[in-house]
Amino acid sequence: MYQWIYKQGVKRRNPLLPVAESFLQETDTWTRAELEKYQLEKLQELVHWAYENSAYYKKLFDETGVHPDDIRELNDLQIIPPITKKILLAENEAIHATASFERLIFSETSGSTGSPLTFHRNLEWDARHRAAIHRGYNWYGIKPWHRNGYFWGYNLDVKKHWKLKMMDKLVNRFRIFSYETDEINAFIKKLKRADYLEGYSSMIYHIAQKIEREDLPIRANLKMIKGTSEKIFDSYQPTVEKVFGRKIISEYGATETGIIAFECPDGNMHMTMENVIVEVIDGEIYVTNLFSKSFPIIRYALGDYVELDTETKCSCGREHTIVKSVIGRIGKEILGEQETYPSFIFYYIFKNIVMDGGEAIGYQVLQHEKGHLEFRLEPHLSAHTRSRLETEIVKYFATDMTYEISEGATFYRDGGKLKDFVSFIETV
Repeated sequence: MYQWIYKQGVKRRNPLLPVAESFLQETDTWTRAELEKYQLEKLQELVHWAYENSAYYKKLFDETGVHPDDIRELNDLQIIPPITKKILLAENEAIHATASFERLIFSETSGSTGSPLTFHRNLEWDARHRAAIHRGYNWYGIKPWHRNGYFWGYNLDVKKHWKLKMMDKLVNRFRIFSYETDEINAFIKKLKRADYLEGYSSMIYHIAQKIEREDLPIRANLKMIKGTSEKIFDSYQPTVEKVFGRKIISEYGATETGIIAFECPDGNMHMTMENVIVEVIDGEIYVTNLFSKSFPIIRYALGDYVELDTETKCSCGREHTIVKSVIGRIGKEILGEQETYPSFIFYYIFKNIVMDGGEAIGYQVLQHEKGHLEFRLEPHLSAHTRSRLETEIVKYFATDMTYEISEGATFYRDGGKLKDFVSFIETV
């Protein structure tokens, strides 16, 4: 029944999806040379389209002396000036293509990093985005209509609560709305027939903790647990794997860029090279979506620090570039008394502890005033680990920063999402 409902929904929403899914299954085994050749063809097509159909890109290219014919190889993409979230908001109408489309799909970002962005996706863009997700699911033997548990928001008002329950029923999904024991027990019962879980990694972890702490009986045979929209801490994995039988895997992307990478069963996040081109400059990621014709996304500064790995040969056999890690968000900087620091420093502070044989620590850092940091740590540390942490803090900040460490602490949520660094300091 659910397969039939899903297929009827695809016909109504976007009939291009099956073709996109079939293509990505074919290209899953392409060589890197084949993937890059395809990228160049699609890049040239997109750049010509943007020049001819987007007032913003026409003006940008003309003012910077760039012509679409100048893009002869992938590295030539660098001659096009990057675009930012601020530009997407300010030049929204001019960026949208003037060409006619059979149908457009409205899209909106969450606004968790500031003002929400609204735009329209053409059907091929939407199909490629969803097909990339479904290909990742297929790596784990999952179909879009399979039974799944959803960790995405709770304590909603009554009307929204029941509306979501109706929608979930149609797509074979169930979700958890609170952390109450009765609600968790009801969720556990439904896990018996579930194929996978997805949602906020912090919620998945919190529920796993509660199940373990209260020794609640659980029977599950999950094929996948996917975390999305927020950082997956290494410290989550032992508890989640013990309770649910699998670790949390990563999916990386954004509303405006589409899916950038998906983690394979062998533990590597493979870039969706058929849909996007990714550049990393001074650690910062720039994304070009090759099918974003209705609202061209070319060299978009997404706002993340990432590390790529183009050398490792994954044991799964795929030659798609590996996203080694998403280190953290760009934006809010750490303010010392004298110096300013990038927020990815915290990633290395805690990574160094693990690399030195220490434990993985769930953490969050808050800054309320210049020159002072509050480290909130989920576990209680041993004397050795606390000393190691203090050594790392001093190594990076010396005497430019005072700090306090709270163990067994609760984390602050910024706009519903859990972030590893939150600054309350307003900067010009």
